[in-house]
Amino acid sequence: MTDTATGHLERISGLVGDRADAWDLAGELPRDLLAGLGASGVLCAQVGPEHGGLGLDSRANGELTAGVGALCSSLRSVMTSQGMAAWTVRRLGGAEQWDRFLPRLTSGDLAAVAFSEPGAGSDLAAMETEITDDGTDVVVTGHKVWITAAHYADLLVVFGTYRGGATAVVVPAGAPGVRITRVPHPLGCRAAGHADITLDAVRVPAGHVLGGTGLPLPLATTAALTYGRMSVAWGCVGILRACLEAAAAHTATREQSGRALAHHQLVARHLAELYVAERHATRACEHASGSWDAGSPDMAVDAVHAKYVASREATEGAARAVQLLASAAASDGHVVARAHRDAKLMEVIEGTSEICQLVLAQHMRKKVQA
Repeated sequence: MTDTATGHLERISGLVGDRADAWDLAGELPRDLLAGLGASGVLCAQVGPEHGGLGLDSRANGELTAGVGALCSSLRSVMTSQGMAAWTVRRLGGAEQWDRFLPRLTSGDLAAVAFSEPGAGSDLAAMETEITDDGTDVVVTGHKVWITAAHYADLLVVFGTYRGGATAVVVPAGAPGVRITRVPHPLGCRAAGHADITLDAVRVPAGHVLGGTGLPLPLATTAALTYGRMSVAWGCVGILRACLEAAAAHTATREQSGRALAHHQLVARHLAELYVAERHATRACEHASGSWDAGSPDMAVDAVHAKYVASREATEGAARAVQLLASAAASDGHVVARAHRDAKLMEVIEGTSEICQLVLAQHMRKKVQA
C-alpha cells in the first residue's frame, strides 16, 4: 500500500474505532463521517488529483478498500458506491461532465448507482427505467431496488434505456419526483443505506446524461459493474482479515481440556483454512488489480473472478470464524457475527455467484473458439 493510502487508512481506523458494531445495530452511519471522508477523496480514491481525488491505482485503492472492509463493511459499501459513481462518470461522461460532477464526489457529496429493478437484478437487459428526451431536458421514469448508499446520496447515477440503447443519467436525490425508501432490516451491511428508489417523471437537464447518447447495454453497464466487483472483492479480503484476526486471538487464549484451543488439531485445521482463504482471495484481487492497472483486455473477467473467489472465501471463512468462536460470536455486536452476515450478502450483490460462474464459463468458451 502506498504511503498516502496507509495514512488515510490510519485516519479512518481512528475515526471508526470500536463503533462499527454500534453502527451496524443502529443501521446508520454518521453523516458527518461520510461527508468528511468524501471531502478528503478517500471514498473514490482512483479519481485523479485534477478533480480532487487521490489518484490511486487499482492495487493501492484495493488495499485501502480491504482495510476499510476489515473495519466496517457498511462503510466499505458506501466507498464502493462512491467509487462506482465516479468511475461511471469518468468512463461514460465527457470532459465537461468530469469537471461538473467529479469534484462534487471528492468534496463531500455522496452518490449511489442505481442498477437493479424488481424484474431486473442480474438480468440488466430487462431494465424498464426509461430516459426520454423532452426539449433541453430528459425525463426519467422507473423503479430501482436495493440501491446501496441511496439513503445517504446527494446524487443518483441512474441506468436506463435511452435512444434505442442504454445509458446513465445523474439525478439529484432531492429532485421533484424522486422518492427514496430504506430497505428495512437488511441481512448484511445494515448501515450501508440500502434503499429503493422511485423515479416519477423526474426532469433533469439533458447535460446530465453521461456521454449524451444511448450505448449498447453491455458497454453502458460493464464499466460500473467492473469497478463494483473489484471493490466488493477487496472488501471481502478485509472481511477475511478481520475474521482471521479475531479467530487467532480467541483460539490462542480460550482453553479447552487444559490447553489453548489453537493447539487442538481440528481447531488448528479451521485456522489454517481461514488463513488459506485470506491468501487465496488476496491473490485473486491482486491479479485483477494488476489487469486493471495494465489496461488488460481481461480486466472485466478478472474482476468477475476476483469477486467470485473473494465473496465465496469470505462466506466460508466467516462461517469458520463463527465455529471457532462459538457462543462468543453468536450475537449481534461482535465483529465475527457481523462478518458472517455481511459476507453472505457479498455473494449476491454486483452479480450473484451463479452469474459470475456463467460469465467465467462464457469467457472460457470464447477462448476455446478463438
